[in-house]
Amino acid sequence: MNVLVLGDSLAISPSSSQNFASELQARLRVLNPGWTVVNAGVRGDTTGGGLTRCDYWLGGKPEILILALGANDGLRGVDPSTVERNLSTIIERAQACGIPVLLCGMQAPPLWGWDHARAFQNVFPRLAARYKVPLVPFLLEGVMLNRAMNGPDGIHPNAAGARAIANLVWPYLEQLVASARAR
Repeated sequence: MNVLVLGDSLAISPSSSQNFASELQARLRVLNPGWTVVNAGVRGDTTGGGLTRCDYWLGGKPEILILALGANDGLRGVDPSTVERNLSTIIERAQACGIPVLLCGMQAPPLWGWDHARAFQNVFPRLAARYKVPLVPFLLEGVMLNRAMNGPDGIHPNAAGARAIANLVWPYLEQLVASARAR
């Protein structure tokens, strides 16, 4: 039984062995033996890159998809409608395969203006409602801009930040795992 994390550098920071996906794996190992977290995080990835990669990863037939993309789109000023279209397509492809999706919300800094930042932030709850998928409202809640939770670059989570992200994601994942086990 696999949980796929389709993400960017936030999914693989601070290291390949210490990140929020590995934290989730440790919890699953104890509470749900036989479950494995497959971390398909790629540094610098965008929703467009995730869309390009998703068919490959969905081909492995994971039981659950954690969709954690969008941070780099927000930093680069990608049009929120493009982000929404890319994420919609990924969700639709996963659902067509019968794979439940956990969507992780992201926010864009106002580098491209407040209107862009608001429009970007609104994409995630709109998609969660449209596709009836659970939503982690903001993946970096309590981590972003918190020096104690970030590495030297001030952007990527350190080990404490990875644990904090896992704490945010865990209750949603736990419900999806329970549903998958009941099937």
